[in-house]
Amino acid sequence: MTNRIPETVIEEIRQANDIVDVIGDYVQLKKQGRNFVGLCPFHGEKTPSFSVTQEKQIFRCFGCGKGGNVVSFLMEMESYSFYEALQHLAERSGKELPDTGVKKESSLSQESQSILSAYEWVTKLYHHLLRYAKDGKEGYQYLQDRGLEEDTIDAFHLGFAPNAKDFTAEFLEKKGFHRQILVKAGLVSLLNDNSVSDRFRGRVIFPIRNHLGKTVAFGGRALGEDQEPKYLNSPESDLFQKGKLLFNFDLARKYIRKEGQVILFEGYMDVISAFQADVRNVVATMGTALTEYQAKLLKRYVDTVIICYDGDNAGVEATSKAADLLRTVGCDVKVARIKDGLDPDSFIQTYGKEAFQNEVIKASETFIAFYMRYHRKAYNLNLEGDRIKYIEKMLQQLAMIDSPVEREYYVKELSKEFDISMDTLIGELENYQNRNKKQQDKSEKNRYTNSSSAPVRNKKLLPAFQNAEKKLISYMLQDATIAEKVREELGAAFNVDEHKIIATHLYAFYEDGHSADVSLFIERLTDQKLNQIVIEIAMTPVIDDISDKEINDYIKVIRAQANDVTDIQSLKSQQRMAERQNDPIKAAQIAKQIIEIQKQLKNTN
Repeated sequence: MTNRIPETVIEEIRQANDIVDVIGDYVQLKKQGRNFVGLCPFHGEKTPSFSVTQEKQIFRCFGCGKGGNVVSFLMEMESYSFYEALQHLAERSGKELPDTGVKKESSLSQESQSILSAYEWVTKLYHHLLRYAKDGKEGYQYLQDRGLEEDTIDAFHLGFAPNAKDFTAEFLEKKGFHRQILVKAGLVSLLNDNSVSDRFRGRVIFPIRNHLGKTVAFGGRALGEDQEPKYLNSPESDLFQKGKLLFNFDLARKYIRKEGQVILFEGYMDVISAFQADVRNVVATMGTALTEYQAKLLKRYVDTVIICYDGDNAGVEATSKAADLLRTVGCDVKVARIKDGLDPDSFIQTYGKEAFQNEVIKASETFIAFYMRYHRKAYNLNLEGDRIKYIEKMLQQLAMIDSPVEREYYVKELSKEFDISMDTLIGELENYQNRNKKQQDKSEKNRYTNSSSAPVRNKKLLPAFQNAEKKLISYMLQDATIAEKVREELGAAFNVDEHKIIATHLYAFYEDGHSADVSLFIERLTDQKLNQIVIEIAMTPVIDDISDKEINDYIKVIRAQANDVTDIQSLKSQQRMAERQNDPIKAAQIAKQIIEIQKQLKNTN
């Protein structure tokens, strides 16, 4: 597809999308020296090994080895074709791709594309009916009664499905959609007589969008008392998996980045009410418990998650489970307390947005405060035995807290409440910490000795000539003048075959009139192995102002290796000749020369 779009257009779109901003939509990046680092989105990790360089517009994960530029990142992250990645970047930067006159590639099946298109049409239809038609008046009145404003209704594209059996089916069939696709999409239900009925008839519609803002499912809220179930979701599909999506994630993402934290709810209306109350970094699960996938997704974006579930007993239980899972993946957890057993939406409607912001969100308690409050109910603190068990449980939890200040604060709380000396509590706390450390050490040891774990990378030092070649190429990648000097003095006479090919491609790249641009250069390499070698080399730190002497030294090391290898090959040929001529003395003398050269090579390497 690249040859069908002018290279100038591709380059214009690529340059209009800074790689740090694009990857920042998927990963929480933090500045570290010249680069930005974060958790790799391509493999599970708790310690950041994913690095992005703004200067060179490339990324690389030093854990799994994936790397590339802004286009290849989107292709890998979203399973996009090249055209789709370019189209996404064009839309993101307000540019247009030229009409190439050819069929546009898509990573989605024809069926998935049809389902997305059907949901797009119906989302617009149901929203229009809600806002402007008599058929949607009932739904509109319901949302107004729930306190929603028109701007909020529009922002979430809320809608209403008329209480008619085949309204949706007829609408979509006129648009060219096959009934079979509509059943598969979950927009209509197949009845026993092979007719269909609108799945969401008579319901207020909550469009469920993926992280790209595409509607992939609906949540429907029944208005009639006799309608069951009260809440209904689209069936799961390749496009809609409840355990992998978070409601409102597409709209909340930029606010999550800005605030540096995310607020997690249980329901759609909680999110929508909070959004209307100017709390925008809000998402919700899809009516199910938080999954590990969702927890890891949030960790990629932020360190801090505020759990804001219902204030009743079920909500508190769900909060405890969600908090444990989020802490397991490395999140800092806070818990918002809602009084009177209310849910977030009801609290906002009752007390207003200022109270929600100040008394609920900003007043969120630490995980330890929640943990202590949550576990108190399991013990009768009037009994001495239960008091001791409760204190021990709290100390065990405090032993896992990294912050010395936080630990001491809560130890003092325990000391005051139960009239136990600080020395006694701290001594017991240290015992738990020592036990935890031993377990961690054992776990680390097992991690590296367990045969099922990933092999430890070979850290063997490379020969001097290989290091010299890599360093030289890294300077050639960032400076066309250095590349020209190397071309004149060394040409393609690198000792490593891949380095020869990379150098040859780089000479041609500069001859075509390009300036130093690693991101563009790797896009021109069709060999994936070479591509990854170039990225690895380009991510290696180099001196800004390298001298001609240092460049010449690298060239000398490379030439010396090539000369020595040539000498050995020549001597081995002479040795074979002496052996054929039955001259063992000469053959032995030549063997001695070969050994001496090999010794020198070993010493210099």
